[in-house]
Formats: sequence, C-alpha cells, structure tokens
Amino acid sequence: RNSFYYHSADLPMTGMIGDTDDRERGLLPYVVIVAANKGDPEAMQLVIQNYESYITYRSLRKMCDEHGNYYYGVDEEIRDCLRAVLIKAVLAFNL
Repeated sequence: RNSFYYHSADLPMTGMIGDTDDRERGLLPYVVIVAANKGDPEAMQLVIQNYESYITYRSLRKMCDEHGNYYYGVDEEIRDCLRAVLIKAVLAFNL
C-alpha cells in the first residue's frame, strides 16, 4: 500500500488527529494535503470542508432587501471565488 494512499473514511472530518495539543487542532493530515496537491478530488473536498466556515465568514456582506432593511448574508459569488482561490493555491503549493 502506497504511503500516500488513503480513503476518506479512514480520516476524521473534524476534530483532532491522533495525539495533538491545542495548537494543532483542525490541521489537515499531511497525506490529505499531498493528495489534494496531486489533484485528488476527495482530498480537495476535505481541504475545502476544513476551510468552509472561514470562507463563509469572509463572504458575509451587508445586504438590503426590497423593503430597505439591512441584513448580513453570504455573497455566493465571493464564496465561489474564495473556494477557487483555495483550490488554485493547494494545486500550486510546492511540497
């Protein structure tokens, strides 16, 4: 079995990986990063899911409804752009 081979069911989606301390909470396993860098769609999905809450937070914009009331909502165009930037960065990352 190749050392970089993994199956998404083998990796937890959230929480801590193995024996880690608080500084490492939420870090992606190295094998996931390598696989995503090589273009594996399942690994890339794990990377996107790991950053989804941050992407959503950065996509919030003040919007106005038809009655003139202001509210904060997710700008889908910005969210899609941020996801694309993340994917591009992961693929361009030199390991």
